[in-house]
Amino acid sequence: MYSLIRSLPLRSILTAHGPALAGSWLIAELLYKFGSFTLELAAFFATWFLIDTVMSFVLRLFSRGKASDSRA
Repeated sequence: MYSLIRSLPLRSILTAHGPALAGSWLIAELLYKFGSFTLELAAFFATWFLIDTVMSFVLRLFSRGKASDSRA
């Protein structure tokens, strides 16, 4: 984990992954009440992964759309 964080610039981490982290944290705090720290943590990480994946996919689609629009 340390190596991963050190390999990415802080600005990239905050702008690309920060919103997904914040949204996942909010969802976990409001909705996940399993009574087990381990289950709640696993659900939080799964939510974070899912939100981050969807956000990355959507941003990639928008960046492709802008690139093809600028070529035309």
